[in-house]
Amino acid sequence: MPEPDFEILWEHAQREFRLRGSMHGPDHWQRVEANGLQLAEFTEADVVVVRLFALFHDCKRQNDDNDPDHGRRAATFLAEQRAELFEISDEQFALLREAVAYHADGTTHHNATIGTCWDADRLDLTRCGMIPAPQFFSTMAGRAQVRRTTSK
Repeated sequence: MPEPDFEILWEHAQREFRLRGSMHGPDHWQRVEANGLQLAEFTEADVVVVRLFALFHDCKRQNDDNDPDHGRRAATFLAEQRAELFEISDEQFALLREAVAYHADGTTHHNATIGTCWDADRLDLTRCGMIPAPQFFSTMAGRAQVRRTTSK
């Protein structure tokens, strides 16, 4: 199965996103992707899923404030658009859908790929004025990174 065309997906995600100038927009997605790729070196997460998560986890936000259902809306969007957007295995899609749907629920996950996705997003909480707390990180690599970042 060929890897998704991330350049085309970036363009699509940016067109789909309605909150111009948002702290949850493309700049954030780029940081989440970079964080996820760095963490994946240690967690052995599925890099394709991590990159897709970075692109689509906030794509259905309706505002920059409290929007508790944005992850589930994004997961529904991905399920509806999957065949048109990218081709990944059913196993990869199940991981992606769960990671996107529940990323903002404040929990951790035992699966390396889902945990890496959530940790990558949480490492960028400082953009919202929040200091990430290690107990909300799923992976050892994420906890170590947040400790390094917050101890400066």
